[in-house]
Amino acid sequence: MDIILKYFPNLTDKQKAQFAALYDLYLDWNSKINVISRKDIENLYTHHVLHSLGIAKVISFKPGSSIMDVGTGGGFPGVPLAILFPETRFLLVDSIGKKIKVATEVSNAIGLENISFRHCRAQEEKGKFDFVVSRAVMPLEELVKIIKKNVSKEQQNSLPNGLICLKGGELEGEVAPFRKYAEIDDLSNFFSEDFFETKKVVYLPL
Repeated sequence: MDIILKYFPNLTDKQKAQFAALYDLYLDWNSKINVISRKDIENLYTHHVLHSLGIAKVISFKPGSSIMDVGTGGGFPGVPLAILFPETRFLLVDSIGKKIKVATEVSNAIGLENISFRHCRAQEEKGKFDFVVSRAVMPLEELVKIIKKNVSKEQQNSLPNGLICLKGGELEGEVAPFRKYAEIDDLSNFFSEDFFETKKVVYLPL
């Protein structure tokens, strides 16, 4: 939990309590439904929560914004972002029902009121959102084809509406079709831990 406060020192008491509760909740749910590798659960705050919050280092969502998290798994990046931006609405989508169950139960347990869930493939969701976020669910080109229909034309944030992805490793080939307008930020510019050396945030206005 200290690592979250290191980079996000201005949290409210409610947000601190919500973030602090995540470890025990995920530990418990992970023992029933495996959403995080068993070896990695002790790194929950660095590898999953802080990683998710990397998106907040490139954009601060305005109150009233709406975000869809595609392939959320156990709730990343959607749950940490929903804690950080309580006045932004989040829809978390995953095609695997038991993963959505974990994310739902964790959110209910910490009293998140700005979040909803849908067990479906992203292709089936027809709603419009300011941004679509995801964490390494599929290659960018595939993802853009699926979610382009979901990006609203009405702008209200500091960045034009689009897709914000957490990615790792070598991205040149993947980003090549979008290189004229893709913006790539190294998370190592924001977070000093070794885990973030190869981690990036990719933003595509759509």
